[in-house]
Amino acid sequence: MKMILLADVKTLGKKGDLVEVSDGYGQNFLIPRKLGVPATDGAVKKRKKEIADQSSKKARELEQAEALARSLEAKPLVITMKVGGNGKLFGSVTSGDIAKAVKEQFNVPIEKKTLDMKSSLRAIGEYKVKARLYKGVQANLSVEIQAEEE
Repeated sequence: MKMILLADVKTLGKKGDLVEVSDGYGQNFLIPRKLGVPATDGAVKKRKKEIADQSSKKARELEQAEALARSLEAKPLVITMKVGGNGKLFGSVTSGDIAKAVKEQFNVPIEKKTLDMKSSLRAIGEYKVKARLYKGVQANLSVEIQAEEE
């Protein structure tokens, strides 16, 4: 009996897989627990359409992430902070500060956990910060920390 899995089954496969199982296993285990449905022509067509929709959605999201990466890399992100002697900042610039600045300057919401920073930035200057926007897409943000005018 051919079945389409509705959920991950440890010994059979992942959700959406088309699998061959014995009639008893399908009728007595998979169907009552709503883990699978018989692979009728309609169900197979529906699954193929879902796969096509998912792949086109992923392609669209990848294209949008690449466009976002290009726009973020196009101009520097400027952050102004209070500065003490020797160009040292009062406090530091964290990933949360950079995410907030990206939202304000580029009008793009970005999560702070997507930013790869080894430590917080503590001095005036230009820094490169990587932002993971999508699987396989990274943007190298140019962050420029400037002294606040008094």
